[in-house]
Amino acid sequence: MPFTSPFLLPHTKYLSRKAISLLQDSTNLCHLLQIHALIIKTSLHHNPFVLAKLLRRCSSLNPSPVTLSYARSIFDGISSPDAFIWNTMIRAYLNAQDPQESVSLFCRMRLQEGMVVDSFSLSLALQACGRSIDVRMGENIHTHVLKLGFGSDLFVQTAMMEMYAKVGDIKLARSVFDEMPECDLVSYNVLLAEYVRFGDIGSARQLFNMMPDRDLVSWNIMIHGYATSGDLGTARQLFDRSCGRDLVSWSSMITAYARSRQSTEALRLFREMQLSKVVPDGVTMVSVLSACGDVGALTIGKMVHDFIERSGIEVDVKLATSLVDMYAKCGDIENSLKIFNSMNVKDVLNWSAMIMGLAFHGYGEFALDLFSKMISEGIQPNDITFVGVLSACGHVGLVNRGRTYFSSMNDQYGVSPKIEHYGCMVDLLGRAGCLQEARELIRSMPFAPDAVVWRALLGGCKIHKNVELAEEAIINLLELEPHVDGHYVLLSNIYAQGKRWDKVANARKMMRGNSIQKVPGSSSIEVDGAVHEFVAGDKSHPKTEEIYGMLAEMTDRLIHTGFKPMTSLVLQDVDEQAKEDLLAHHSEKLAIAFGLLSTAPQSPIRVVKNLRVCNDCHSAIKLLSIIYDRLIIVRDRNRFHHFSGGFCSCGDYW
Repeated sequence: MPFTSPFLLPHTKYLSRKAISLLQDSTNLCHLLQIHALIIKTSLHHNPFVLAKLLRRCSSLNPSPVTLSYARSIFDGISSPDAFIWNTMIRAYLNAQDPQESVSLFCRMRLQEGMVVDSFSLSLALQACGRSIDVRMGENIHTHVLKLGFGSDLFVQTAMMEMYAKVGDIKLARSVFDEMPECDLVSYNVLLAEYVRFGDIGSARQLFNMMPDRDLVSWNIMIHGYATSGDLGTARQLFDRSCGRDLVSWSSMITAYARSRQSTEALRLFREMQLSKVVPDGVTMVSVLSACGDVGALTIGKMVHDFIERSGIEVDVKLATSLVDMYAKCGDIENSLKIFNSMNVKDVLNWSAMIMGLAFHGYGEFALDLFSKMISEGIQPNDITFVGVLSACGHVGLVNRGRTYFSSMNDQYGVSPKIEHYGCMVDLLGRAGCLQEARELIRSMPFAPDAVVWRALLGGCKIHKNVELAEEAIINLLELEPHVDGHYVLLSNIYAQGKRWDKVANARKMMRGNSIQKVPGSSSIEVDGAVHEFVAGDKSHPKTEEIYGMLAEMTDRLIHTGFKPMTSLVLQDVDEQAKEDLLAHHSEKLAIAFGLLSTAPQSPIRVVKNLRVCNDCHSAIKLLSIIYDRLIIVRDRNRFHHFSGGFCSCGDYW
């Protein structure tokens, strides 16, 4: 910033006005340092008004240790700061998330001879007490407020109400609110937000209903409150009725849908947000990428990534991790690795996401190599990292290494195994046929096993046809989750493998007796930015006739290769032809048929399935990858399967 001769003119008023003008235009610390030098050079550092402006401008920059230290050096150099200067410094520490120092400065200000605190000082101090959870000091300031006659000051009373809520006394906060002679919209919104923060959505709704006026902030608080409490229906009603919609409104709803796994709705709402010309931020993008990953919407995910780059949205560590996770979950592990490797700064979350992604795709050795690299770079692993490491071992059957990593968690890295880690170990041991060891591990757990642990054991029992342990697992599962259909189905399959048809009938009878309906297998495929979902035997798609024509062609070409449908997997009492038809109409085959019709030859087909892919489909898709010369990527409930040239990346171990 150039500085010219006008500063050399001996006109104090002119110099003051010029200095203040330059301060108002300054945008960074470098500018301020130059202006400060000229203030000293022209003796304006004796002018309290100019110093106050300098301090305030410095305090308004993005809070950082450097800017805060510089502001404090200016403040300490002022011989007799007035209330305005004290308040500016107190607020600077508050904005820099250092409320304890704000309180300390306020106490010094009160002891300053001849200094009279004003309503702004008191409100800042009360806010600082709330943020630092300093109940005793907050009560002292409350007493001071009454002594100084600020008991009816709306500004101070609102800060006092917020302080009591922040320190955990929402009832006292409400008492302060009720005693206020006149409440404005800000007071209502502050209490409304605190009720939501406490999770008391009922009291928040009562207050919302009694508000004489509401603004967009009021509506957003309630939308966010219902969304975070899981009541998406009411949140959506308020969203649709609100007096307007801004970034907060849209982000609250999109995030709520993404977290509740209603990802298709999250993506639809994001599209509406774009049409409404509301510019998303990084927080919105994290939720949108999560939704893309959940449904495997790679095309939309790439469009979102492009939008982030075009819009100049800052890709911080969290957003970068979301990109890594999205690409991995959408089956594009190459782009996931590309994003990961391009990051200049990585934390444990980035490393863990990449390790999880590689494990999910079956690249177990690569995932473990990455873990070793992470350790060599001095990154301390956490519990999420070890879920990825143990999953990597489980997906490729590295039993001994899994045991070693599990033991090292506490002994070497100080990470206490949680129930998720025990679940990974039970899954690893069960898949490998070490069922008794898995059972002993469950008995040794320092906490009660959950449904995930028992389900992992049950899955191992199915693979290795252990009916006795399967029955024990199902008994425990039915106590924890009596209405989950998958437990009964899995037990029926185990009985059927052992030709225990009477037991199969009993399992079905239990399902009927408990009014449990089997959740149908569903598969989705993204084509041209739209997600198409199929269930077994689905005929609801507009292109049903063409899809079933392609399905017939696929079946015919499979038969000509010598493929025989695994009709033993069908547990219904129907003839062989009907069993073959049922297998042929599985949801993943319908999705693949649609993919063959709708995508260019030799382009990859990506399918996301809600359940574990069955043995019949797995064998059929291996052959289809040869017949149609396609890379077919299927993400089931457990992992990714990359089918190419008649082989699957899982090595038939899943």
